[in-house]
Amino acid sequence: MKKIFKITVLVITMFCLTFVVTACGQKKADYTAKTAESALNAGKDIEGKTVKFKVEKLEPNSAFGYNIEAGKHLNFVNSDNPKVKQGDTVFLKVKKVTSTMGSYVISYSDLSKQ
Repeated sequence: MKKIFKITVLVITMFCLTFVVTACGQKKADYTAKTAESALNAGKDIEGKTVKFKVEKLEPNSAFGYNIEAGKHLNFVNSDNPKVKQGDTVFLKVKKVTSTMGSYVISYSDLSKQ
């Protein structure tokens, strides 16, 4: 009986450690591209929030600087090269949102690839 108890405790401990190690390396975003765009369309403020999305297109020479396109009308812009490519999944923090010609121009900070 003691052997079964020890094995059970060991299995539970290993499961808990695996869960903690796996969960610690993952960031949780406030929004995806789709939910961020829906929130903006509803008039919500997403400044200071985090967004995780897949890069649909990168325009390095846009009028706003490096433009990472996602969603239908989301343009994440920065003057610095984000060093990402189409298909990369990124995580960033929204600094400022403006609306121009039916699209959202979003400046950001803290870009990281997932």
